[in-house]
Amino acid sequence: MSKAGPGSRVKIIGQTILSDDWATLTKYAFDYQRRDGQWERQDREVYHRGDSVAVLPFDPNRNTVLLLRQFRLAAALNEDGGAMIEACAGAVEDESLDVTVHREALEELGYRLNKVTRAFMAYSTPGSMTERIYCYTAHYTPTDKVENGGGRADEGEDIEVLEMPLDEAYAMVASGTIMDAKTILLLQHLKLSLG
Repeated sequence: MSKAGPGSRVKIIGQTILSDDWATLTKYAFDYQRRDGQWERQDREVYHRGDSVAVLPFDPNRNTVLLLRQFRLAAALNEDGGAMIEACAGAVEDESLDVTVHREALEELGYRLNKVTRAFMAYSTPGSMTERIYCYTAHYTPTDKVENGGGRADEGEDIEVLEMPLDEAYAMVASGTIMDAKTILLLQHLKLSLG
């Protein structure tokens, strides 16, 4: 097979698709060049999931943020209750990142967003997923609510929209109430950017 990239320390030897449903799960056999120069054969399973976006809307006049609560099976399996408080997020389909941010905000939150700014990009789980999450902050006001939100029932979404003071949301990170990584990062980014 081929190397994973120019000058790479990885040579892909073989790959087997294990599942091709929600995401494609592929098992790779590869040679990896260690820091000491020695080559080592390894196997890993990787989910190929497209890129995603996440957005944290902020009302600077009222110092509030919009979050959502939704069921997550993986959290329930880990006995963390399953109902996760998160930033609005979704998969990038056949559209730009910016279009995806606005579409997801309407579908999940019911709001039109203003002053949308890209904050950072992060890998969600680089040990096993190719997904990159492009994270944004945005402004909103109460008059920007134009739809009910709540997600798409045809996709199994059952989303509760939450509006709360930024300081309350930030405190929920320390208390362990907010456990979602992208949401924690976005809340910290917003707090730091406000000084």
